Amino acid sequence: MEEVAAVLYLMAAIGVAGIAGLLWKALGPPRPAARSVLAPDDDPEFLRGLNRKRQQPGDEG
Repeated sequence: MEEVAAVLYLMAAIGVAGIAGLLWKALGPPRPAARSVLAPDDDPEFLRGLNRKRQQPGDEG
């Protein structure tokens, strides 16, 4: 009978730890927002820079 009690205590401890982990995820400190990364062909500033480079006189190569 003592083995059953030990197993129940172990299962209860695992359950409490799991619930604590879920609560930490739900109510814990906020994480910084993930930055969205733009590909160069979607980045307006990159495209403007290409356009400026293309329009510079004397850079015929």
